[in-house]
Amino acid sequence: MTAAENIPARGTPAANLRVDIEAVSGDTTRRASDTVTIEEPLEIRLSHETGSGRVEQSISITMRTPGNDEELAVGFLAGETIISAASDVRGVEHCGPPSPDKGIRNVIRVELADHVRVDAGELLRHFYTTSSCGVCGKASLDAVRLQIGKRRPTSFSITADALKRLPAALRARQTEFAHTGGLHASGSFNASGALLRVREDVGRHNALDKLAGSYLAEGGFAGYGILLSGRASFELMQKAAVAGAPFVASIGPPSSLAVEMAQDQGITLAGFLKADRFNVYAFGERISA
Repeated sequence: MTAAENIPARGTPAANLRVDIEAVSGDTTRRASDTVTIEEPLEIRLSHETGSGRVEQSISITMRTPGNDEELAVGFLAGETIISAASDVRGVEHCGPPSPDKGIRNVIRVELADHVRVDAGELLRHFYTTSSCGVCGKASLDAVRLQIGKRRPTSFSITADALKRLPAALRARQTEFAHTGGLHASGSFNASGALLRVREDVGRHNALDKLAGSYLAEGGFAGYGILLSGRASFELMQKAAVAGAPFVASIGPPSSLAVEMAQDQGITLAGFLKADRFNVYAFGERISA
């Protein structure tokens, strides 16, 4: 069976496929099959008004696991502060033909509302400023602080026991990870420790963009925490800050700049989260006994 034969061209795209392998154990080699995560490029195109007419331009190509592409696209734009509310988006749809090998739609167009204006030069400068590539930590924090502005206060808190139950809950909800072991996940949780939504992707940034996109019409994460299946990087903390999250918990460790971001933005950051322990890196007062 070829990869193309294993993926439906219509409906919800498959997130994994079977491949033929040679399984080696000790001195024995046998023919077998394995399930692997699908990784395909997604081109995000932006349609927007310029004052002299509507234009369409490609702004990003990211490698992702097919599925929830609409959420990924708007979550990405929200994380880059190109949009700030669902009313900024007039429509989101795939465009162009399916890929010839797998039948997957790999181009998506986001049509912005008429009141949202972005010119190509500003867009390029914006991505350079927020990428944090080649600039120091202080410059990165200053840029994010300028983008976000004043954060809304929140009374969110959670008990330590509820927090420690989250990793098991996330693993139980990672349907695609159970097939391949090759996907990252981001989930939202409430103050009672209930895991509300989970999004998976081969890219950890894409998983969080998908989750953020699903909350755009609801005003972001002001009343929820974010759970990361891996480490907490600066980029993920930046997305969490833009989305208004008061709490980020990661099963892996945080980076130094992620800790600085949490401290700067008033976000509780817990890392190395397991069933019996975790570390608190910032604003531990939101965690009660």
